[in-house]
Amino acid sequence: MPVPTSPPKMSAPIDAVQVRDFFSRPARSAPSDFLRREVSKRMHERLELVKITPHRVLDAGCGPGADLAQLQKDYPAAQIIGLDAAQAMMQAARAPASKLAGLNQFLSKLLPAKAGVDLLCGDLGDLPLAQGSIDLVWSNLALHWHAQPDRVFAEWRRALRLDGLLMFSCFGPDTFREVRDAFAEADLFPHALPFVDMHDFGDMLVETGFSTPVLDMEIITVTYDTAAKLLADVRAFGGNPLTTRRRGLMGKAAWQRMLAALEKMRRPDGKLGLSFEVIYGHAFRPAPRVTRNGEAIIRFDLPRKPR
Repeated sequence: MPVPTSPPKMSAPIDAVQVRDFFSRPARSAPSDFLRREVSKRMHERLELVKITPHRVLDAGCGPGADLAQLQKDYPAAQIIGLDAAQAMMQAARAPASKLAGLNQFLSKLLPAKAGVDLLCGDLGDLPLAQGSIDLVWSNLALHWHAQPDRVFAEWRRALRLDGLLMFSCFGPDTFREVRDAFAEADLFPHALPFVDMHDFGDMLVETGFSTPVLDMEIITVTYDTAAKLLADVRAFGGNPLTTRRRGLMGKAAWQRMLAALEKMRRPDGKLGLSFEVIYGHAFRPAPRVTRNGEAIIRFDLPRKPR
């Protein structure tokens, strides 16, 4: 697998086993799906501005498969591949995928290329796919769970064909800032991931060989009536999978200090706010500038003949 020449960048000391364990029980993350659906909608609005006709689409980190149906609707002639590291998510994704079975069989008879939805279990940073086999890599709120995003970008680039498109979303540093600040009043342990900055992602994309990366971000604020519901949603988004997290239970006094700090953050309307910094990015895999032997490739645009 091609990797950057510089040492791998750790986004954070993420416990991959805990991440996989959490998402191995889809019911635990289901209450947080409202935000994934909203971000997916906004990603599709961006995708509509890019005129492509992909034959193979990879949904990297597909979870229970909610995006698969929309991608199939957008590109009915394409093969849609859903990939996730949690086997239980693959089982959950088979239900919505099976609803498309009749359409897939019909399309397969009409179209020479394979159409439909297929599911794979695998790691974002070690794709079970051939080089240059994918036209579009789509990833919705999955990248921040991987400890080496530069390795993931390198794998996505490897799997993409020349001029193939990468489109992704993930959380940025201001996500859960209210929770982070409140827990700082209780102890010195980290209670939320230190999500990667948008500019660092841009540097990684360039270093791994993508061209013309475009990134932007927005803050989405979700409001709650109670701290209990807010904290429940934080857990539903994946909680705190850091290897440096506190292992034992927090004491009652420390917990009360944290809750008191949260209560002080109530907005003028009486609601508690929870911030999500959502990063959106897209980039293309460019044509090579050198041959395998290291010789430079120079392209000439010949003048058109006058008619």
